[in-house]
Amino acid sequence: MEIILKKDVANLGHADDVVKVKAGYALNYLIPQGFATLATASALKQHAETIRQRAHKEAKKVADAEALAAQISGVLVKVAVKVSETGKIYGSVTTAQLAEALVAAGIEVDKKDITILSDVKELGVYEAEVKCYKAVKGTLKFEVVAE
Repeated sequence: MEIILKKDVANLGHADDVVKVKAGYALNYLIPQGFATLATASALKQHAETIRQRAHKEAKKVADAEALAAQISGVLVKVAVKVSETGKIYGSVTTAQLAEALVAAGIEVDKKDITILSDVKELGVYEAEVKCYKAVKGTLKFEVVAE
């Protein structure tokens, strides 16, 4: 069964995607919850017109996201943590700490959009990936320093 997604659905697609799913999933969950509508001929025609009108808005969002990704890639954020005498940190560096450090640097990012690429167990420089928009991602370099 083909449906048109109204909202982003994890592991299925983004808003305005036309996807095929099993009938039970569509009729019992996606449509009643307001995540999708049936992809009838008239709905697909209206959907195509809506997509055409949104194309220039999408291009602006992608350009803004690429600018944000470039801004994130150009900054080095410092995260202060408690450290033992041997240089190992207590606990872990979290995405919430990185989001706070980015806010202090003047960049608004949700902590859910940050993925730390490696385990942070010692002082040093590490990388995290920040999802700016759909396929646009920036690489954040952060330094773990002692408090």
